[in-house]
Amino acid sequence: MRGRREVRGAVRAVVWPCLVALFAPSLVSCISVNTPAELHASKGDTVKLSCTFTSTSTPTSKMTVDWSYRPQSGGAPSSLFHFSSRAFPPPAGQFLGRIEWRGVPARGDASLALVNATLSDNGTYTCSVRNPPDVHGSPTSHTVLTVTPRVARVRFSDVAVLLALVLLPSAIITFILIGRMLCPKKRRDQSKAYRSPIEVTEGEEHGAEAKRVSCCDPYMTDSEEEDGYYDLKKGPPVDEGYAESQC
Repeated sequence: MRGRREVRGAVRAVVWPCLVALFAPSLVSCISVNTPAELHASKGDTVKLSCTFTSTSTPTSKMTVDWSYRPQSGGAPSSLFHFSSRAFPPPAGQFLGRIEWRGVPARGDASLALVNATLSDNGTYTCSVRNPPDVHGSPTSHTVLTVTPRVARVRFSDVAVLLALVLLPSAIITFILIGRMLCPKKRRDQSKAYRSPIEVTEGEEHGAEAKRVSCCDPYMTDSEEEDGYYDLKKGPPVDEGYAESQC
């Protein structure tokens, strides 16, 4: 009889923990925390370290949010921020005065803002949320932040603007003056090049008359005797018999 009781007690000691381990997850809700895997920013930017969570239980005063930071060069993580009913920013260190609470627990938001990011802020940021009784699941998530030097942008200074306002009008006026100097000459050249076919100047008229007299003209011109001879030739025929009778 005593041996049976010992066996039953041993069975209960083994079975009950197994039953609790089997059904406990169904009695306790899970929480899920999510952050972007990577974030990229330029030096001097304000970076939002986004962290959202889902929980079946309404957030209460027992809910806590913890942020930690591990440098890119390695090493142990260090506490960055803590929230429990109110925000507790870092009291010292490289993030002093540069961490702002942007979370809204009622909406499942536990985000931070990193002001004036520097190259030394590169590293891994971990967001951890606890909302009892939701203690199982994935209560933490990691984000890798990469801060790069800001690319120089061209900005017009007061001197550059002043130079532009002075040089631009001067250049326009110069081009206008050059154009006015060249255009009249071009018009005169065009007027000389174009001439009406019936327009003849006095010099050209005398030149034309001079061109009509060639070097052969003195030799080709008939003398006065030859002109008289040709006139007799052209005259009416004379009757020879009549002329002799007169003699």
